[in-house]
Amino acid sequence: MRVVSLVPSLTEAVAVSVPGVLAGATDWCSHPAGLDVTRIGGTKNPDVDAVVRLAPDLVVANEEENREPDLGALRDAGIEVLVTEVRDVPGAVRELDRVLAACGARGRPRWLDEAEAAWAAPAVPDRRRTAVVPVWRRPWMVLGRDTFAGDVLARLGVDNAYGHHEDRYPRVPVDELNAAGADLVVLPDEPYRFTPDDGPEAFPGTPCALVDGRLLTWYGPSLAEAPVRLAEALRAAHR
Repeated sequence: MRVVSLVPSLTEAVAVSVPGVLAGATDWCSHPAGLDVTRIGGTKNPDVDAVVRLAPDLVVANEEENREPDLGALRDAGIEVLVTEVRDVPGAVRELDRVLAACGARGRPRWLDEAEAAWAAPAVPDRRRTAVVPVWRRPWMVLGRDTFAGDVLARLGVDNAYGHHEDRYPRVPVDELNAAGADLVVLPDEPYRFTPDDGPEAFPGTPCALVDGRLLTWYGPSLAEAPVRLAEALRAAHR
């Protein structure tokens, strides 16, 4: 079995669960550390010819992270493409089961059982909070409706201030973000790398939680530790 992954989350999941099947991955696939496979470009601009030359039995992709023209070109080249759709935690677990089975896993990995158990009843604070969740600046973009990260936060007691916006990742001027009435700003370190010196200064007077973007947006082995570590980061913003 030879697999190419176009999604960092799935790359990590496949690499640790079915060792040896990955032939290629994107430049953004940073986990597991030291992964030794052919790099085939970015998630939005993969080198389709390079993928074809690897002669994979399967390419795993995601409807949000990858572009349909690239996936169509791979199909036209005779390559099977499995496309995932992940909008919430239960959906992530289902899709991971599907991907790993398609990649030849002989059973469900322990980390996925642990992840499902960890999210079955995560600790939730007594008072729910409402947050603005930027994912980019210049221009400012935030989480909107129907996103995996939004569902992750909701399960930890944090409601997305833009969760009912018509767009999934709306562009919103920072003055409007400050006027949204949120009592928390959640700043992940990817896709934009927010840091203590780059991000919080734009939201004077509002607590900011700097969080690991992998814990917030990746659906893979990090799911098992995400509830506890994200909850700690969210609590720290209000100390």
